Amino acid sequence: MTGRRRWSTEEILDAAAELLRTSDAESFSVRKLAAVLGTDSSSLYRHFRSKTELLRAVADRTLLAAMDGYRPEGDWKQRITAVALRVREAFGQHPQLAATWGRYASSGTGSRLLMEEVLQALRASGLPEAEIPARYHRIAVLIAALIASEAGVSALTPVEHEQGMELFRVAVLGADPERFPALAHFARDVRPLGADRRAAFEELLAAQLTHIEAATRAQ
Repeated sequence: MTGRRRWSTEEILDAAAELLRTSDAESFSVRKLAAVLGTDSSSLYRHFRSKTELLRAVADRTLLAAMDGYRPEGDWKQRITAVALRVREAFGQHPQLAATWGRYASSGTGSRLLMEEVLQALRASGLPEAEIPARYHRIAVLIAALIASEAGVSALTPVEHEQGMELFRVAVLGADPERFPALAHFARDVRPLGADRRAAFEELLAAQLTHIEAATRAQ
């Protein structure tokens, strides 16, 4: 009698990433993944001790792909912007994984490469060493939040997107000018959250980096 196939760690991660593309971290389970692979959960727990550990590994592979081939170029702000856009693009291809990254922080090689580059860039900014960890944390939180927010919009079906747009139009264009005077005034110019996402991402990141730059000049 032939035994069940033994799946490699990479094959398990491939299957997990594919399953996450059609579901999310909440509905994902080791049992569902095992069923996809035609095995039992116990065989997967030989590779990963828990669902959280598995999800962290999947997210880290996305970060590793984002950093693949990266070479630091330009000044410290250009370096941070470059890696942020790489991470954004990587998770943009797999929007369901973005929320996974934001919720299940990774500690693998991909995460270390990203952290190392941002910390090195902040060192090059001229910030005092004591301030760098806190500045790094703010940048990391901003990037993760923006990517997760964008991914949430990207993951909508066309029908869900159109329903959301219709609700937005009703809420904005139908606002009572007496109760919501500012909203009624700007109604035709206010954009939904999903609009101009790349520009918003870059502008918010640039504002944070400009704030850091101002702090270095004040030293």
